[in-house]
Amino acid sequence: MGRSRVAARLRDGRSVLSDLYQQGASKVLVPRTAGTALTAVTLNTAGGMTGGDSFTVEGQAEAGAHLVMTTQAAERVYRAQPGEVATLTCKLEVGEGARLDWLPQETILYDACALSRRLTADLAPGARFLMVEPLIFGRAAMGERLRSGLFRERIEVRRDGALVFADATRLGGDIDAQLDETAIGGGARAMASLLFVCDTAEAQLGALRALLPATGGASLIRPGVLFARVLARDGYTLRQSLLPAIERLSGAPLPRTWML
Repeated sequence: MGRSRVAARLRDGRSVLSDLYQQGASKVLVPRTAGTALTAVTLNTAGGMTGGDSFTVEGQAEAGAHLVMTTQAAERVYRAQPGEVATLTCKLEVGEGARLDWLPQETILYDACALSRRLTADLAPGARFLMVEPLIFGRAAMGERLRSGLFRERIEVRRDGALVFADATRLGGDIDAQLDETAIGGGARAMASLLFVCDTAEAQLGALRALLPATGGASLIRPGVLFARVLARDGYTLRQSLLPAIERLSGAPLPRTWML
């Protein structure tokens, strides 16, 4: 169980910490960085999640501030007892003229896991939001298979109170068999969703498509909302195309934790 909250505000041209709360197994590190953004690194001291666990993460970039949120390492979701489901809730707020980059590392799903997660982001006018959610369905190098399990995800983004993006994913039962189906995964065992909400998002569409493999695609959902999904055979292959795409949209190097 855990809960964390971090908020950034603009002061003298730099984004600084304005609020920090951590409870249970959720911890937040705020390393010094060379840029003007505030970087918050979340970690789960329990070492992973299993059925019945509940975690909440909240982030806020106040007007004009820039907050980068990432994780210290990949999150692991282990085998759950029958009827027990782990939950992860992420609540993000981006103020007027502010920017928030939600860049967690991979979530690794293990056989017989059960996870339900939900992310909501509320954006003020002129706000900028970048989100990535990478998933690994068992580590291919370790011969791991997901013969049973449950994964549910719901993402909702609102801009000035209006819903501008919504996405839902549900996989259950023999996830391996489902991912082998051509219309679902085509044999992929890794996936990432990439979302960029910005007034100038359309200008990035061509460059983003050029960075994606044949198993990925990007579309302008509506003016100012760019979405991409990438499939890959494993986590290593996924990173080869995902990292350049994130850096292109963020305009900055990835957080150091991604390189460790």
